[in-house]
Amino acid sequence: MTEKIAVLVVEDEALILMDIADQLKAAGFKVYEAMNADAAINLLNAHLDIRLMFTDIDMPGSMDGLKLAGAVRDRWPPVKIIVTSGARMIEITDIPDGSMFFSKPYNHTAVLSSMHEMLA
Repeated sequence: MTEKIAVLVVEDEALILMDIADQLKAAGFKVYEAMNADAAINLLNAHLDIRLMFTDIDMPGSMDGLKLAGAVRDRWPPVKIIVTSGARMIEITDIPDGSMFFSKPYNHTAVLSSMHEMLA
């Protein structure tokens, strides 16, 4: 049996969080869920198996998704990062090198394909 790849989803909108988490689980990923950056950092500290983070930009708490992406790149460099937003368009230079951006509403198939590509 192959071990499932662990993905951390960070999203403050509960329905969106449940939707993407369900899609990832159905695709065979192990999914950790956080509703803000502080919870995400706690999960990253506790679960060293996390290989990819999928985060929204705009969320409450001590930092937004862009700052979280930078913190994750600095502290956990092997973790791949996908950033998403329904309210903001960003430049590729706004996110860490090697990261990807999807605007909402995103295409689940495209997100899954990108995740597989990033983790290959």
